[in-house]
Amino acid sequence: MTALRAFVTVADAGGVTRAAGLLNLTQSAVSMQLKRLEEALGQPLLDRSARQITLTAPGEQLLSYGRRLLSLSDEVFARFTDQAYEGELVLGVPADIVYPHIPQVLQRFAAEYPRVRVLLQSSCTSELKAQFARGEVDVILTTEDHCDPGGETLARRKLLWFGAPGGTAWKVRPLPLAFERHCIFRPGVQRALDAAGIPWEMAVESDGLRAVEVSVAADLGVQVCVAGTEPPQFEAIAHGGALPDLGETWINLYGGGTAGNPLAGLLADEVRRVYGCCG
Repeated sequence: MTALRAFVTVADAGGVTRAAGLLNLTQSAVSMQLKRLEEALGQPLLDRSARQITLTAPGEQLLSYGRRLLSLSDEVFARFTDQAYEGELVLGVPADIVYPHIPQVLQRFAAEYPRVRVLLQSSCTSELKAQFARGEVDVILTTEDHCDPGGETLARRKLLWFGAPGGTAWKVRPLPLAFERHCIFRPGVQRALDAAGIPWEMAVESDGLRAVEVSVAADLGVQVCVAGTEPPQFEAIAHGGALPDLGETWINLYGGGTAGNPLAGLLADEVRRVYGCCG
């Protein structure tokens, strides 16, 4: 089962290096597990000839079986072993950085602590910090240009301009902007445009992120996103300096050091691990 877990993690993570981080093992240890599994089955499971590791046909078949076997194994151990932790947590994350890391955080935490229920609260940074201050959420992630006392910075990411694939909205003046009403990036973007002497207008504003995403995908406006978290229907705008540089944002974690709430500390540890492995 250990070798099978290594194989499935490599397949899901897209490589040995990232899988090693997720499994808390060395790369050589993961490679050894893969070799043992291939020798036991008498089948090559990974195609290592290309730059990026891909699955062979037997590997693709095994991946399907492997996921089911590991799921059943985890269920058995969760049912029959002592689970010291149970309860409920609320994790708050801004909608624009839920992907790509938070699904992995929730999946790994649920596998390790199956009796702990984690509720995901998605809102803007200012609202999440207010809820955290009132004790309504246990752990929050934020996007800010600084880190308040009691928080820790997990990553710093560039803010980039995005639009529809092949779109031309970014060339229009006044520049049509598409933002949620309470987006934390909105005031800074407007100030940067003013400083650059670029006229702008709020072409699309909504209380929901989906309406903004649809409008940008339709080339009705441009949006600013944290690098690496943009929706698949967006394309980074190659503006060649025609739009101002927006600097970076800090992705901060609050709630991980609460001594009176060990479950929150465990969830924060999982967030740190995923951000540390996946950058």
